[in-house]
Amino acid sequence: MNIIGLIVAAGRGKRAGGDVPKQYRELCGQTVLHRSIMALLTHPQITKVQVVIRADDVVDYHSSTNGISNLLPVCIGGAERHDSVLAGLEAIETHGPDIVLIHDAARPLVSKTVISEVINALSDHSGAFPALKVVDALWRGNSTIEAPESREGLWRAQTPQGFRFDEILAAHKNLASPALDDVAVAFAAGLNVAITNGSEDNFKITNPEDFARAEAILKEDMDIRTGNGFDVHKFGDGDYVTLCGVEIPHTNGLVGHSDADVAMHTITDAIFGALSEGDIGQWFPPSNPQWKGAASDIFLLRAVERADARGFKINHIDCTIICETPKIGPHAMAMRERMAEIMGMDVDRVSVKATTSEKLGFTGRGEGIAAMATATLVKL
Repeated sequence: MNIIGLIVAAGRGKRAGGDVPKQYRELCGQTVLHRSIMALLTHPQITKVQVVIRADDVVDYHSSTNGISNLLPVCIGGAERHDSVLAGLEAIETHGPDIVLIHDAARPLVSKTVISEVINALSDHSGAFPALKVVDALWRGNSTIEAPESREGLWRAQTPQGFRFDEILAAHKNLASPALDDVAVAFAAGLNVAITNGSEDNFKITNPEDFARAEAILKEDMDIRTGNGFDVHKFGDGDYVTLCGVEIPHTNGLVGHSDADVAMHTITDAIFGALSEGDIGQWFPPSNPQWKGAASDIFLLRAVERADARGFKINHIDCTIICETPKIGPHAMAMRERMAEIMGMDVDRVSVKATTSEKLGFTGRGEGIAAMATATLVKL
């Protein structure tokens, strides 16, 4: 079954304050939109995500989504929410979705459980949406109360709101008057829509204080991983060594199936280790001729992609290079900058340093170079 997520991000969100629209404001190191996209993309049943934005938000959008895979080309929305949703639905029609999940960009904390219940309900309903029962007393009034309202049978609607694709597309195309949300569009078209379990954490960021609430929830669920890496390569013929992507003149080169960048290999292993996804040799077997002489940044980028795909941010890298020669100190900053560039990190989160083994062991005898690294990953 082909399930595509559709995220509506064309609003201004003025009540949230700030100098930029709320979907592009940071929430514990990632934008609200980035988190909402990843909440859908990391669900095992969702194949791709389409985002609908305002025409003048293109730069902010690309900055917010840099490095995210399985995103369809961005779509420009319209003046009203219905116009934006319809534009998104028409954009994904050629991809043949069976189901579409329409989600608010400002709900970054939706859980896999909430999403799954919506998807499951679509097996025997045209639509489904998560909601919470109204439990507080309701009163009609302005500055003073006028009359009580019954809360019986009332629900607070959330997203994603899921639908069989062909039916919701037809409903939007035939909509005669403005609707509150996509459930209202479906209701007007006579579709059978189920209510599934919502979550208090799946709230819509609306006001300035909602950012503090969202950050508190994220910190409660923080997943911190640490991985270690270690590698060695012996000296051989050559007049330079490559360490952390930087070529350093030397009396020898390093021997290896790829470019023998022992430091970058070590960092790659540390990231895979933090993810519990094996090591570089399992992902890129030396027995495979495809990787002979390959640049090691190919391996590192795969590890970075895996971290991102699982919702982890690489928070810090610390690499120690062990050798008698060449001297690492003069090149350490260039190495840090190159590693930060490859991984999309700030350079102050990448540490590269060196030590000798006091003339002991194979490094002390000048037979090769060793390296060890620690990677810290955080999932919020």
